[in-house]
Amino acid sequence: MKIILLSTSDVHGYFMPTNFASRDTVTDFGLARAATVMADIKTHANSDDFVIMIENGDFIQGSPLTNYIAKFDRSAATIYDQVAKQTGYDVRVLGNHEFNYGIQYIKDAIPANSNVLNANILAQDDQPFIGKPYTILEHNGVKVGILGLTTDYIPHWEKPGNIEGLKFEDVVATAKRYVPILRQEADVVVVAYHGGFEADLKTGEPDGMQTGENAGYRLLKEVEGIDALVSGHQHRSIAQIVKGTPVTQPGYRGDHVGAITLELDDDLQITKQAAQLISTRGFKIDEGIANLAVPLTAKLEDWLDSPIGHVKGDMLVKNPLSERAHGSAYLAFINKVQMDAVGTDIAGTALFNDDVPGFSPEVTMRDIVTSYVFPNTVAAEKISGADMKAALERNASYFTVVNGELQVSPKFLEPKVEHYNYDYWSGIDYSFDVSKPVGQRLVCLRYHGVDVADDDELVVAINQYRAVSGGDYMMFDASKIVAENPADITDLIADHFATHAEVEAKVPVNLRTSGYSYMKM
Repeated sequence: MKIILLSTSDVHGYFMPTNFASRDTVTDFGLARAATVMADIKTHANSDDFVIMIENGDFIQGSPLTNYIAKFDRSAATIYDQVAKQTGYDVRVLGNHEFNYGIQYIKDAIPANSNVLNANILAQDDQPFIGKPYTILEHNGVKVGILGLTTDYIPHWEKPGNIEGLKFEDVVATAKRYVPILRQEADVVVVAYHGGFEADLKTGEPDGMQTGENAGYRLLKEVEGIDALVSGHQHRSIAQIVKGTPVTQPGYRGDHVGAITLELDDDLQITKQAAQLISTRGFKIDEGIANLAVPLTAKLEDWLDSPIGHVKGDMLVKNPLSERAHGSAYLAFINKVQMDAVGTDIAGTALFNDDVPGFSPEVTMRDIVTSYVFPNTVAAEKISGADMKAALERNASYFTVVNGELQVSPKFLEPKVEHYNYDYWSGIDYSFDVSKPVGQRLVCLRYHGVDVADDDELVVAINQYRAVSGGDYMMFDASKIVAENPADITDLIADHFATHAEVEAKVPVNLRTSGYSYMKM
């Protein structure tokens, strides 16, 4: 017989095939397409085959739809459970973004009697705060044990109030505790882990800073008895055999379905194994999901098209690389909003991805939520001049020069695209020379026209993710926070337009990047 493990991960509320850029946008991704893929596989499987469907976390946050539900229609949070049941998931795992709206919201969106697996996020009584550590599923006498794990790095990003009273246990230690139990109770052991890989899957060499955020390679290396690993979190597309174990990571927004196949002989020993990804491009939309999502999406679309304000000039994002290298009116405006929110005159912000549209003269809520895509708040931190320089050197490492052309460093593109970990700063004057070695590229830093010394004190506005060292900016820390604004930055942007009849687009001149010959325009 065959055990077929189908998975999606990091759907982020993209149930229908749209990126919300317009009412008429139709994309190649979306859970409604992925559900059709999985249903087709299940329908055509042999009766002896055991098809198991796994939702691997980050399901209830991350799109304009999820933001709308959380802010304006919390009673509609039941749609998450309804969509999950319509898809046919056998088990679900918590993602780190599930916590962005707090514990109670999780419980509103995911009923207590749901099939959530959660072995390592515990309440004060050392029991899972929701769900259970593992489950045993059985078909034709074959038992498959599935352990659910979530990256334990969440306290490094999340607002303390959103995770109050929770304990985040080490992923590898938790697996070492439970996998032997599952080996006693089941014929096949699967780990569903909302986390990614910290090492190159072929060589085992470390990838990036070893913070503990991702521990997939350690799970395979240090925990004996795992027959298959379903991963997520990094939005990567992975399907391969790693250290003898089939592994998948099925992208995000429902663009792929992960499929692990284990063939068993009569003694229930695995004789063959395979891992593959199936693109959802071109598959029909699941009508059941559409029936659930379309009525709510119609309300959302009306909200997205609501007029918010006016821009004099141009805040459209036309060349993301150029705007990161030299600044832009859009980025300067976001920094202005952050400064006003916490009373600083220095701020840093990111152009989160290369699809950010920016603002045309007539600004709608759609423009705001598709440009500023994360539910961040603002914090002010008191840092040293040395901290500021270290942050800017990390920013400068975003660039590389290839045959004279300015490009994005592969370290910000692989294994995961991380444009959101480059910040543009306002309120300081600074220069990069990208022809110099990484760590030596900041050639000028001035504040109010004076060179910044290492022991100077600066108060800067940054988003809450960055303020707690998010993106490996270890020079920022929660202990340095001196002020916070609890409002989402998208709300602050809308409020700024509401209190200004017209917002002037001002192209900044405070950042100079040199050391290259040209960039593609």
